[in-house]
Amino acid sequence: MARVGLTTERLVQAGAELADEIGFEQATPAELARRFGVKPASLYAHVRNAHDLKTKIALLALEELADLAASAVAGRAGKDALTAFANVYRDYARKHPGRFAATQFRLDPETAAASAGVRHAQLTRAILRGYDLAEPHQTHAVRLLGSVFSGYVGLETAGGFSHSAPDSQESWTQILGALDALLRTWPTAS
Repeated sequence: MARVGLTTERLVQAGAELADEIGFEQATPAELARRFGVKPASLYAHVRNAHDLKTKIALLALEELADLAASAVAGRAGKDALTAFANVYRDYARKHPGRFAATQFRLDPETAAASAGVRHAQLTRAILRGYDLAEPHQTHAVRLLGSVFSGYVGLETAGGFSHSAPDSQESWTQILGALDALLRTWPTAS
């Protein structure tokens, strides 16, 4: 094991790169072992199994994305913050499709609570403070934004918008404008 310098951090980083290359579901300890030229058993001192590897990749991706989003929205408010936040998600998904898929991986409640996923919700809520949404409307808006961003990016990266006009960038810009308008006029009646 020492001859190839395996560490948990190195394996997780390589697993994330592998996920971007061949897909998150295909990033397995066996495939990772092939990449390092070792037997799969050599990895088990660092990752217990495929689920543990996927969890670690998901945690890395959530952390990377939260850091990028925090940097993008710093000092911004309203539509400017919303657009910067949304563009970080879209750009990350385009650059790191496997890692973006990993951000959707279901974590156990304890792991999720300790993950950067919490920061994503906090960042979204910080943006929504500029729209003066109180609970429970803020929670609904957090869920709406997450659904729109993930759904759009998923369809776009799968080629769902590549066969028709207008260009997906034009649609993205229109959608962000519509979300801004919706958030400014959110219906608060039950």
